[in-house]
Amino acid sequence: MKTTEKTFDSVDYMRQQRDKLSLKLGKMSKDELIEYFRNIKKQVKIRPSAN
Repeated sequence: MKTTEKTFDSVDYMRQQRDKLSLKLGKMSKDELIEYFRNIKKQVKIRPSAN
């Protein structure tokens, strides 16, 4: 069986991003969280597809 070395670890990347976001959001109040997610919603251009 031939194996190759990974150049990108998706699980590690996901954990890093989750930890980074947890630190950022953990310091916010309820009102700040609501405003943060409203702003993110405006910025995200990807929409679900009904194909």
